[in-house]
Amino acid sequence: MRLPKAPDFRRPPVPRSRILLGASLAGVLTLGTGAIVVTIGAVGPGEQDAPGASPLADSSPLAPAPDESMNAPAPDEDMVPPSPDPSDAGESEDGEDQRDEADPDSGSGGGDERRGPVSGEFFADPNAQVRQWIADNEDDGRRQLIAERIASRPQGVWVTDAESATTKVRDTTAAAEAAGEVPVLVSYLLPGRDCGGASSGGAPDLESYDAWMADFAAGLGGGPVVVILEPDSIALSDCLSEAQRDARFAALDRAAETIHQANPQARVYFDGGHSNWHSPADMASWLAAAGVLENGDGIATNIANFRTTGLEVDYAKAVLAELGDPGLGAVIDTSRNGNGPLGDEWCDPGGRRVGQAPTTETGDSAIDAYLWIKPPGEADGCAATAGTFSPDLAFELAGGS
Repeated sequence: MRLPKAPDFRRPPVPRSRILLGASLAGVLTLGTGAIVVTIGAVGPGEQDAPGASPLADSSPLAPAPDESMNAPAPDEDMVPPSPDPSDAGESEDGEDQRDEADPDSGSGGGDERRGPVSGEFFADPNAQVRQWIADNEDDGRRQLIAERIASRPQGVWVTDAESATTKVRDTTAAAEAAGEVPVLVSYLLPGRDCGGASSGGAPDLESYDAWMADFAAGLGGGPVVVILEPDSIALSDCLSEAQRDARFAALDRAAETIHQANPQARVYFDGGHSNWHSPADMASWLAAAGVLENGDGIATNIANFRTTGLEVDYAKAVLAELGDPGLGAVIDTSRNGNGPLGDEWCDPGGRRVGQAPTTETGDSAIDAYLWIKPPGEADGCAATAGTFSPDLAFELAGGS
């Protein structure tokens, strides 16, 4: 997913009649440690870094401390988590909420009726590509390290199939409910996806996308669920004309509303780019135009990128401040940022490491969770076809080379 070569873009006029900048927004997602976020269809943003930023301002030349990223719990004997068994379902642990709670079933995202937080552990998808590779490669020398440091972690589930969205989402949410866990889904089928880059594709038009989103929402069930809404859809919208951009933003607003109507317990995070791309002011303006204040629960940053956690925390909080909405929260993708970025390279750069393990213990009330939204080892489109699992990439990210 690439940025257009021309760095200039216009700050779009925001339909202020749709925005409630003075709204009281209480409640956010509270996610249990070890939870998984499901990202639908995204294979990783191909962002060009913003000029003038220091890509390694707060990054370390070393991998993260063991207690933050590399010291994964040992996998079970066959290293592949079994499919959830409904008989094993149990009560989830309540996370400690750092904001005021509201009725979890009231209203939709944003606006004056901010819903309460979701609590519980995230769902670990037993069908993840890395787990399938572990199961099929018992004699591979890379297997143990990949199993311990990647396959054992909760990761995002990406839904990109235009034909079977309801089935995939329903299978995921049903298995998560049986396990007493919270699934995280990321939708990725917006028309013009990735602006013709390595992850190009999507629905043929916005009308088709609306129908697909209705199918997607139909599988959400009635339990807690997190949705990462269309990575790059907002930050990468400067490849569009003003009319195209307005139409895209309206579609995102409708999508979030559709999700909340289908499942009032759903929490929707809009694409927030990353710290070396657009300014917080411009990002906030576009997010507002896309309906985050009315139908969103927060923003997601650094998806499939390598920006350090410290930079992303500062950036996410700056965007939220520009929105004038302390009720919204942020989640940060830390799946591959353990060594920070390699200059401006976004496409399968070498020498990277997995980052902070997924957790809700962020130490900052504005940051709801650190998540592995981009599954480590799934390519950006340079080392292998975008979205496919590469054991070589995974082994390096796990610290094997």
